[in-house]
Amino acid sequence: MSKLFSKSFENADEIKSLEKTRASVVKLGNANVTKLVLEPGWKWSECVKPAIGGETNCQATHVGVIVQGSMKCAHDDGSEAVISAGDAYYFSPGHDGWVVGDETVIMYEFAEAEENEFGPWKTA
Repeated sequence: MSKLFSKSFENADEIKSLEKTRASVVKLGNANVTKLVLEPGWKWSECVKPAIGGETNCQATHVGVIVQGSMKCAHDDGSEAVISAGDAYYFSPGHDGWVVGDETVIMYEFAEAEENEFGPWKTA
């Protein structure tokens, strides 16, 4: 089994699209990397939640880096964070997030394959 992996997001293993949302997933051994492109006006509770249902905020864990644009995340515990291009981030379950401003957000998220059902994307 190979110990080195490389794959272009142009040839993603999985692509999921929702309103103002595009997620491209590449599978690299036991890890998945997701490229997210979120358009201005995107908000998780308005663009993703209606497609997956449920009564709570996002229940997935996210670890990644944002390379373009800005996003705000608000957690159920009352904490908030704004991340912008060049920032690494960790969001625990129980949050909502939205694009800040008029620039498209591009971000990359990393997860072990068996843990990365990518929360909302299970049914979307």
